[in-house]
Amino acid sequence: MGGQDLAKETIALLGTGLMGAPMTRNLLKSGHQVQVWNRSSAKAEALATHDAIICKSPAEVVSGADVVITMLSDGVAVGSLITDTAVSDAMQAGAVWVDMSSAKPEEARAQAAHLAGLGFDHLDAPVSGGTKGAEAATLAIMVGGNESVFAKVKSVLQAMGRPVHVGPTGSGQLSKLANQAIVAVTIGVVAEAMLLIQRGGADPAAVRAALKGGFADSVILQQHGERMTEGNFEPGGLSKFQLKDLDNLLNEANQLGLNLPMAQDIRGRFAHFCDAMDGGEKDHSGIYLELLARNGGTV
Repeated sequence: MGGQDLAKETIALLGTGLMGAPMTRNLLKSGHQVQVWNRSSAKAEALATHDAIICKSPAEVVSGADVVITMLSDGVAVGSLITDTAVSDAMQAGAVWVDMSSAKPEEARAQAAHLAGLGFDHLDAPVSGGTKGAEAATLAIMVGGNESVFAKVKSVLQAMGRPVHVGPTGSGQLSKLANQAIVAVTIGVVAEAMLLIQRGGADPAAVRAALKGGFADSVILQQHGERMTEGNFEPGGLSKFQLKDLDNLLNEANQLGLNLPMAQDIRGRFAHFCDAMDGGEKDHSGIYLELLARNGGTV
């Protein structure tokens, strides 16, 4: 792959759900040949109209691919493919495996070690930006692994967003956990602000406009604040995945001997929302519903 035009090479993408499908479309728009696989085949087949090559198995999709990208639910799902000999036997020499799923740093290190033993390079490259970022190819991509390997695949990643090399193997996942802590806690406090504004009689949209550009402004305030006050909790980022990321964050913090009280508190609220309120399939801005329930209200 070194020195060649990656736009003329083959990309395999495994996992064409809410994030993987728009990521695939952007890779295709950038001139890459992309072959795809998804456990639920209909989600992959929908990409045929965009000229993606539809494959029926993980082994088939990685065959002939120079870059293998996984965008799956968690590190366990990715690990089951990486350790599947049918998959690794089908990979071509020199292929780079880029895991863009959200997983534990320790899982990324184990995956990289396993692939290294088979002669393949690995990068952990989770993303932030949700479905809007995936559609617009503006994802923040946090990449851990060997910097020279990152340089090889950087142009592929740039088709989906803004890749930044953040350190050795596992650092990408560590960065994503930090990101998810900021996201979750910010969503929680934005929910409180929106409820305060509504109950106090101010216009939430006008307040968001007034705060725009100020120190409290954020994408979460503008996008999720609007979702909350309009009652729109169609998933962009699933609450069950937010909970999973918070569990991974606290697992890592525990290994480092750290106490993260704000992350622990919001984790408990997301657990209640997902388990007791059946909110796991709703957008993570749905934590607003959990806050409303605490205050005796509904949307």
